[in-house]
Amino acid sequence: MNIWWIRRDLRLRDNPTLATALEAGETVVPVFIFDDTLLEKPAEKRQAFLFAGLSSLADELTRRGSRLIIRRGNPRLEIPRLAPEVNAAAVFAEEDHSPYAVRRDTEIGGSINLRLVHGVGIHHPNLVTKADGKPYTVFTPFSKAWKTLPFSRSIIPAPASLPAVPALNSREIPEYTPVNNFPASEKEALRRLMEFLSGPVGEYRDNRNRMDLDGTSSLSPYFRFGLLSARSALIEAYHALENSTERSINAGIETWINELIWREFYQSILYHFPGVQQHAFNPAFRAIPWRNAPEDLLAWQAGMTGYPVVDAAMRQLASTGWMHNRARMITASFLVKDLLINWQEGERWFMRTLIDGDPAANNGGWQWTAGTGTDAAPYFRIFNPILQGAKFDPLGAYVRSWVPELSAVPDKWIHAPWEMPADEQRKAGVLIGSSYPAPTVDHASARVRTLAAYKK
Repeated sequence: MNIWWIRRDLRLRDNPTLATALEAGETVVPVFIFDDTLLEKPAEKRQAFLFAGLSSLADELTRRGSRLIIRRGNPRLEIPRLAPEVNAAAVFAEEDHSPYAVRRDTEIGGSINLRLVHGVGIHHPNLVTKADGKPYTVFTPFSKAWKTLPFSRSIIPAPASLPAVPALNSREIPEYTPVNNFPASEKEALRRLMEFLSGPVGEYRDNRNRMDLDGTSSLSPYFRFGLLSARSALIEAYHALENSTERSINAGIETWINELIWREFYQSILYHFPGVQQHAFNPAFRAIPWRNAPEDLLAWQAGMTGYPVVDAAMRQLASTGWMHNRARMITASFLVKDLLINWQEGERWFMRTLIDGDPAANNGGWQWTAGTGTDAAPYFRIFNPILQGAKFDPLGAYVRSWVPELSAVPDKWIHAPWEMPADEQRKAGVLIGSSYPAPTVDHASARVRTLAAYKK
């Protein structure tokens, strides 16, 4: 008998950990441990998505004759306690590259037969390295090396049936409020993937940065908890590429595959350089004189900065737990480069509010924008929130959907409403500085301040 310790692989299809556990023994006990250390961190929407995903997985296991066992506590204690209950020969788990998970698994592996199986990405971080064995710290050569590595194109089918689980104590999945727009199930993840590859991917290269269009796959929460494997997504993308003769579709698929590789690049960085969770990857930027500006931070978190595209994005995040990737870059740049607030404040807020909050991708994205990380944007690259809004939300549809105070503002002023004459404000039913805030900071002045701080 073996234990399948479920962590970030809430699926039956293309699950190498489950497949390996089934090959090693006749009976597999599916177990999920609610880790108090992780549950204590405020992340209401992400936890709700996790609970819903577990509920869906539990239903699928029941249909196949099995049962999901739920325990709660410190996995360092719970897993070694459970193993003798079922006389487990081994505990199989998908390898997790976060520093917390590595420490946890190392300790548990010292007392039981813990077998870690790679499955969170396509290629293990130890495989995508330079000729001398050192990890890549620049994306382009990482991507080129990644693409040369072989991988199996066979998707592991979900088991049609599973062995019955012995009588064991099990907790209930906590009650939760489902996350709007993101039904948490393996079936939904696959549906979204196939729908994206059969339609929107054709315009993905051109539309992926448009915040006013539904041009992305919206699969990040499903990757985060393994309701969809990165490998099966890549296989389906290659199938679509091989069956297409249209340039736009091919370009869209190639661009989207590149985004999958970025995800693995950041996993590799966290795996090889775990210290990035505590400090800037680039030592030269570990002593930037950040501002201590709690009121500005609160205005940013609440979507009340006076910059419409920033506020729309932050309100979307607060309402849905998700944000368009272009919006993530814009809001991150504003916090770091306009307000000169430490990128780690933003990293913490995103991890608290995002349903797809992933330690590797989140850290990598924030350090990229801040210019402090590996293969980062140059420190002098500072997004202008007015121009970003005009370019990626040209008619203001995204802003109006999340900032209703500005719904009647003409297109001409939608991304800089403070420039509206008083009579135009009255016509639009908005008073800048009252019904909608005046800009928290002057962008041009802030840019000068930030460049000076970074040059130090």
